[in-house]
Amino acid sequence: MRTFGLGDVWFILQAAQWTVLLSLVAFIGGAIGGLAIALSRTSGNVVLVRLSTAFTQVFQGTPLLMQLFLAFFGAPILGFEVSPWLAASIALILNTSAFLGEIWRGCIQAIPKGQWEAAYALGLNYVPRMRLVVLPQAWQIALPPTVGYLVQVLKGTSLAAIIGFTEITRAGQIINNATFQPLIVFSVVGAIYFALCWPLSLLAGRMERQLKLATTR
Repeated sequence: MRTFGLGDVWFILQAAQWTVLLSLVAFIGGAIGGLAIALSRTSGNVVLVRLSTAFTQVFQGTPLLMQLFLAFFGAPILGFEVSPWLAASIALILNTSAFLGEIWRGCIQAIPKGQWEAAYALGLNYVPRMRLVVLPQAWQIALPPTVGYLVQVLKGTSLAAIIGFTEITRAGQIINNATFQPLIVFSVVGAIYFALCWPLSLLAGRMERQLKLATTR
């Protein structure tokens, strides 16, 4: 056993870069998947609607921890060897796709019916209708909850410690096993998470207030 020191703080801070990187991978991949889910849910195509709905229900209705276990321990059973990094990325991208898809579906459907009718009257088919009329307006509505959900993605990366991915939480576990000072170690871990998440929460709240002001004018 040894004393917790500045070197340990630096080790945890270095692990924070992997938390941020994993969050970015999950968010970017989830944004692509989420857009596909949202467009499928609002497409009117029965097959796409049912498939995207089933995907959303599965990943929203099961714990992220279980999804991480399936990605990491299930892949070798199917003949694929995956690293903790790859397994965490896959699980978080799929999970984020389901939640962002549902958020963005609601934002698309929140566009006033008159805007849809105007697009139909102009003779726009599905792609230009969404690209030119619906999505630009939906994006303004979606921005605050999207930024807010990024906080959940950041915090969700902590579960990747269970499969051995060395991010902030896993780094804290390693240091705690060496120092046996959990109060100090995990206070530092919590402070780093707070420093990452709090600015995003403030930004999401500010965006939401601005949106309310814009819609009440």
